[in-house]
Amino acid sequence: MKSKILIPLLFLIASNSFSQNINWRNLTNEQKHIISLNVGLLHGATIGVGYGYQLNTKLPIILNAEFSIPFGEILFDDFKTKIGAQAEILKIGGFSTTVKAYGVFRRFENDNARLLNFGSEFSAVSGYYKHNWYVAGEFGFDKAIVTHIKHSDIMRDYYPEIKNGWYIPTGGNFFYGIQSGLSFGRNDLNLKIGSLITQDFKTTPNFPYYLQFGINRKL
Repeated sequence: MKSKILIPLLFLIASNSFSQNINWRNLTNEQKHIISLNVGLLHGATIGVGYGYQLNTKLPIILNAEFSIPFGEILFDDFKTKIGAQAEILKIGGFSTTVKAYGVFRRFENDNARLLNFGSEFSAVSGYYKHNWYVAGEFGFDKAIVTHIKHSDIMRDYYPEIKNGWYIPTGGNFFYGIQSGLSFGRNDLNLKIGSLITQDFKTTPNFPYYLQFGINRKL
C-alpha cells in the first residue's frame, strides 16, 4: 500500500525544471549577469526564472540560482529551487562540452501528502556552437536524495498505520534530449526537448517527455 502511494509522488517530485542554457560563443567577458525566463511541459506546464553570474576565471564558469513552479490553482504548493554552477570543460573549434552540478530543494503537495525534498542534479551538454546559434545533446540525472513526507488526514483515515518522516533514498530520473538556440545582441532564445526514465530504467511517466522554451538576457 505504502509503495503504491509513494512511488507516483516521488516520481513527480524528482524533477520539474532544467538548467539555464548558455551559448558560450555569444557570451563576452563583460557580460557578467544572465537573467533567464522559461516555460515548458514536464509532468505539466511549468514556469521558471533564473540568474547566472559569470566568474572571472580561465575556465568559463557560471554560478546559477533558479526557481520554478507548475501552473495550478495554488501557485506555491509545488516548487523547485536550484543552486549550483556550470562550466565549459572542453572546446575544440566549434565543438563544446559543458558540465552542470546543482543542489536542489523541492516541495510537492496534493490531497494525500506534503513532500519536502533535498536532492541533486548533474548533467552534461555537448554540441556545436557558433556566434548566432547552437545545437547540442544533453544527458543528466536528477536525484531525490532525502524526502520528508507528511500525510494528510485523508490518508490517515484510509491507512491509519502510515507514518510521517524522512525517507532515504527516494528515487531519481535520468533525462536526455537535444537543445538548440538562436542568439542576437544580448539575447538568447533556446528550445529543448527530450525524454525521462527512472533510475532503474524500467519505469516512465504517463507522459515521458519534456519540452522547454526559454530566453536569456545578458547584462
